[in-house]
Parts: sequence; structure tokens; C-alpha cells
Amino acid sequence: MSHDHDDHHHPAELTAVERRAAALEALLVEKGIVDPTFIDAMVEAYAHDIGPMNGARVVARAWVDPAYRERLLADGTAAVAELGFAGAEGNLIVVANEDKVHNVVVCTLCSCYPWTVLGLPPTWYKSAPYRSRVVREPRRVLAEMGCDLPDDVDIRVWDSSAEFRYLVLPERPAGTGAFGEDDLAPLVTRDSMIGVARL
Repeated sequence: MSHDHDDHHHPAELTAVERRAAALEALLVEKGIVDPTFIDAMVEAYAHDIGPMNGARVVARAWVDPAYRERLLADGTAAVAELGFAGAEGNLIVVANEDKVHNVVVCTLCSCYPWTVLGLPPTWYKSAPYRSRVVREPRRVLAEMGCDLPDDVDIRVWDSSAEFRYLVLPERPAGTGAFGEDDLAPLVTRDSMIGVARL
């Protein structure tokens, strides 16, 4: 039987980190410490129930409700809890983009991240180049990621930690004045809430 390998999709080879994670998971399952269905359920939960869609609801509410926006900027942890999104991730601080101010979030020590409102952190967020370069040369890193900012826009970099996690409140897109909260939420992206993209 012959096989035409050009007609078959072959998955990409695992990275060293992915191989270590898979080996650790297999060992924990083999020793009976972790149930594989639990791991699958957690991945599904963060992909579909806990994640960027929660942050998008927070942002959309802030765009349509000025009183909520004030509460969100004053105490992000309490404000997101009002919408039923709470986690054991430390205090959530929300920083608002403005016409001449753009915020971007990083964790220089590891990859602290507000999972409850943003879901699983993207691979690039955890990478050493992003974590070191966005602090030193934020404008250049953002441009490389497709977020070109005018020279007169001040870029503020916020360093997350075990105690404090950050969420960017993007500016409401132009032309959405008649949109309700349910129409606005799908416009919000995870990257805009990290600050590496604008809407």
C-alpha cells in the first residue's frame, strides 16, 4: 500500500516546553494524582466559559454604563465580581486607553494574567522576548504586533504580579454610539484588553 504524504496533514512537532508539559501530565495521570477528564474539563472551561468573552462583557458594560465604568476603574476586582466574574488571581486593576494614552500589560517575572476575564494567556505573552522587550521598547514591539501608534500617543506599560493583574479598557470604537452592550461585546478582542491591539 503506498501513501502520498503530500495529501496528509502532519501536526507540527511539539516544542520542548510542550513535551515537558505532556510528560508531566502523563506522570500525574499515571500516579493517580490528576484525572485526565479534569484536565480536559478545565481546558474546555477556559476556552468556552471563562475567558475573553467575560472580559468583553466587562468592557461593553463600561462603554454603555458610565457609573459602572467609574466603579471598574476605581476597583476592578469588585466591578468584575458584579458581573459574576471572580477569581483567585489577586487584585484586578483596570486602566483605560484614551485618545493620547495607550496602555499595555506584561508580566516581566513570569506570566501573571487575569484568567477569569481573559482566559488562557497566549504563548507570546509568556515568552521571554515579549516580557523583556515590551518594557524597553514598547512602541516598537506594538508596531511589530500590528499596533502602530502615533508618536504623540503616550504608551504606559503595566507590570502584572501575583498581587496585581491588569486589564486594559480599550476606547469604544467610532460609529458604535447606537450599539447596545450585546452588540459591543463581540467587538472586543483579548489582545485589545492586553493592549497589543486597538479596536
